[in-house]
Amino acid sequence: MSDPALLSLGEAAAAIRARTLSSREATEALIARIRRWQPIVNAFLPLDEEQALARADAADASEPAGPLHGVPLAHKDMFYEAGKVSTCGSALRRDWVAPETATVLERLSAAGAFRLGALQMVEFAYGVTGHNSHYGHCRNPWNPEHVTGGSSSGSGVAVAAGLTFAALGSDTGGSVRLPAHFCGVTGLKTTFGLVSRAGCMPLSHSLDTIGPLARSAEDLRLLMPILAGPDPRDPETGGRWTPDPRAASEMTIGVPKAFYVDGLEPDVARAFEAAIAAFRSEGVRIVEVDLPDQARIAGAALIVLASEAAALHRNGLRRSPELYGTQTRARLENGFGYSAVQYVDALRFRGPALAAQLAAMGACDAVITPTARFAAPTIAETDVGDRVDPIIAAVSTFMRGVNYLGLPSLAIPAGFSDAGLPIGVQLIGRPYGDDALLTLGAAFQSGTDHHLKRPPEPA
Repeated sequence: MSDPALLSLGEAAAAIRARTLSSREATEALIARIRRWQPIVNAFLPLDEEQALARADAADASEPAGPLHGVPLAHKDMFYEAGKVSTCGSALRRDWVAPETATVLERLSAAGAFRLGALQMVEFAYGVTGHNSHYGHCRNPWNPEHVTGGSSSGSGVAVAAGLTFAALGSDTGGSVRLPAHFCGVTGLKTTFGLVSRAGCMPLSHSLDTIGPLARSAEDLRLLMPILAGPDPRDPETGGRWTPDPRAASEMTIGVPKAFYVDGLEPDVARAFEAAIAAFRSEGVRIVEVDLPDQARIAGAALIVLASEAAALHRNGLRRSPELYGTQTRARLENGFGYSAVQYVDALRFRGPALAAQLAAMGACDAVITPTARFAAPTIAETDVGDRVDPIIAAVSTFMRGVNYLGLPSLAIPAGFSDAGLPIGVQLIGRPYGDDALLTLGAAFQSGTDHHLKRPPEPA
């Protein structure tokens, strides 16, 4: 094979298990690509080259054990590994050594995978563009002048550029789905409580979810049974991974009448209509749905996120405000402007809002929407200092409500803008209907090739 790094996660795992590809060969191929791409995209923080090669050799010397035996992976720098620095994209934690290992990393390790390195992220996961004033901005591999989406910026870039077969991210207000959209990869925002957050940096305890990014829905389906399930270290985890036995042709997708279809850029609107047509050609039933007030739901999500993030960081902001980047500090300080009454009212609205959403979905297994109204803007357009609110609102409009309702959502590549930048759509599902979304995503990707396209190689 010409470049093992360009295999899908499923292909790489199968080849290593069959010993047609060694773990060392796969690891060396990824390291070689990282060296070429890193000066352009700034996706990695530490690259654990020596340790990764040692673990690859150990995997090659042992019998295959687990579905990811010998597979090197890299993840957002907020998943703690005991004894290793986890910066969380911040200056405040530049030298902070994790005292524990995240449950999700333990589960990947038990499945045979090992760490290749840590990936860039927005400071404390509180941003949607990919900016980072401490470690440099992460850059879009399709055009380095454009943003990556955040906050799982390095995860989206590394998967798109072939620097890792898959990566973990977090999604509190779009932080898996936006990098998937802007970088042209596939990302799953999981049902709240499906995947443990133990040993992961928190941002908003009632909104945070952990989810993977990879090149296809089938690759995500390989990861999810490993990641999902109860964990006594995170009492809010509940459901187990439940495969959905149905074919996509037995499912129904709803198309919203309003909000998600308003104000789309023409190339996004074209990609959205083409995606609906592609699902219809796969035998999926398409119906219109009249969803409850999504702007109100998104507004409640903003109150919850801002309040919980401000509470979490209040001591850091009091003691060392100068160690926070301008955009992050401005957003965190905004959270102190909400009253306890507003926060409690926003929490109380969640139950009725979810009931109304599910009632509006009716028999639909998913609702399809654009992931954002536009393809990736430039870094210069979004590097606005403390005047960040309009940018945040514009980028994340279609994201926040999903987190507030605790629903799963799958972002999949669906085309390209006139300027050659990726465009995605998202499928919003029912609670614990994550596998149904992957079935729909896999059917879509069996009939399209958007997810197979790659950014141009560095000169």
